[in-house]
Amino acid sequence: MKRKIFLVVSAAVMLITVAFTNNTDQFELSKNLDVFASLYRELNTRYVDETDPGKLMKTGIDAMLESLDPYTNYYPESEIEDYKFMQTGQYGGIGSMVHKIGDYCVISEPYEGFPAYKSGLRAGDKILEINAVSAKGKNVSDLSKILKGEPGSKVKLKIERQGKEMDFEITREEIQVKSVPYYAMLDKGIGYIKLTSFTEKAGKEVREALQDLSKDNQLKGLIFDLRGNPGGLLRESIDIVNYFVDKGTAVVETKGKYKNTSEVRKTLNAPINTQLPLTVLVDGGSASASEIVSGSLQDLDRAVVIGQKTYGKGLVQGTYNLSYNAMLKVTIAKYYTPSGRCIQKIDYGHRDDKGKAIKIADSLKTTFKTKNGREVIDGDGVKPDIEIEKEKGNPVLGALIEKNHIFNFATEYRAAHESITTAKEFKVSDELFNEFVAYLKDKDYSYNTNSDRLLNEFKKTAGDEKYIDAVKEEYEALHKKLQAQKNSDLVLFKDEIKQMLKEEIASRYYYQKGRAEAGLSNDKFIDKAVEILLTQEKYNALLNPSAK
Repeated sequence: MKRKIFLVVSAAVMLITVAFTNNTDQFELSKNLDVFASLYRELNTRYVDETDPGKLMKTGIDAMLESLDPYTNYYPESEIEDYKFMQTGQYGGIGSMVHKIGDYCVISEPYEGFPAYKSGLRAGDKILEINAVSAKGKNVSDLSKILKGEPGSKVKLKIERQGKEMDFEITREEIQVKSVPYYAMLDKGIGYIKLTSFTEKAGKEVREALQDLSKDNQLKGLIFDLRGNPGGLLRESIDIVNYFVDKGTAVVETKGKYKNTSEVRKTLNAPINTQLPLTVLVDGGSASASEIVSGSLQDLDRAVVIGQKTYGKGLVQGTYNLSYNAMLKVTIAKYYTPSGRCIQKIDYGHRDDKGKAIKIADSLKTTFKTKNGREVIDGDGVKPDIEIEKEKGNPVLGALIEKNHIFNFATEYRAAHESITTAKEFKVSDELFNEFVAYLKDKDYSYNTNSDRLLNEFKKTAGDEKYIDAVKEEYEALHKKLQAQKNSDLVLFKDEIKQMLKEEIASRYYYQKGRAEAGLSNDKFIDKAVEILLTQEKYNALLNPSAK
């Protein structure tokens, strides 16, 4: 036990050492390392109950790193594979997403072409057993670890589908999750590419999609969709920008403490098409590498950015190997787009009186100029050239999704219908919508609105202040009217519910591609992008408003 403690302490000391710079006072460094090691040793020796040295150390490390920023993380050996998956999109397994419903996990969606798909597993299949061991009560993380394994190894599943138990033996393979799950040629020569992550093959997948869309000279404009893309590898973002701008163009500059973390990153290769009209779709979920692509193309006046303000992550992380196969991912620099702006929104170096990092103050934000002289501002993500108003929250739709009613209805629909028309052509008719409403008759999809919350707060406050008897009649009347209005929400939000049903049902037959294709209809972002790309005058005016 003593040796185990010593080894963990040694590893911790090595980890802490990398966090200090050459400018750190050596006495303070030595003193604090000695204090930390002696405290940890005494804690493990003296604490009344048995402690887990590894768990205790990770708790301490996580707390230390949490004081810096959310992107500086420690990965013990047991979590290295999860990190590699985030970087590469590769893992050994059956190729399926899962989520939990009740006591069991169910298949959310098999990845087309991989073992789960090839074996015949479907979305909605309840996982009862894995390798003859009950899966009841296991969470998604636990189940995923069991399903993953070396390519070529086998795993046995017992599942329940529409009340019938079925057995599957599946051979694991190397799974490569696509960064480009869908691309297509829309009407009038407008291409569309959806990029969901910046893993190590993202640039290659975008290039292949772009080349495929460009064949036969049919491509007249491109919609590049980065909505919900959390980012990833810096080099992949530079490669993707390179497809649309000349070789040698500065895309991003990184600035850190050390020389090797401060440099201007330029495009290294010949472009694919520097003249193709281009729009980039973004929202609040577009972060990091997504912001490098959208921000640099905006600064270079190479694309019209459409959507909602991006997340605002202007930090770069590097990875460093530690003892015992552990790893540190640490923020090493900030990045700046070609205009000179940093889009970082949160100042992790300053915190409020509750210890929460604060947003960069408006007074500290600076205006920069794009290549054509358009004004852009730092410190708050990438602001689109054309803003699309964010949809207001739809409480009934949120409840239907959260309680899995749309998911379960699609499962039953798939069981009753062997096929549907193409995802693009499939429509949720009024008749099918009414079937869904009937399906909900005995289902709980209760939800609280802001109005409910405020009314409940009023009731409590009125009760505390002894006013409730005086306003009881008015309160009950208002509560009754509110509930009556909520009962009509299915009709009020009919179009949004039908769209979600369409996407979920389409995914049961055509998987990720089907969901994406079904989602193209009734999409305000795409409609606006198509409009801009088909109107050369508008497109040019947005990128160069001073041109005559």
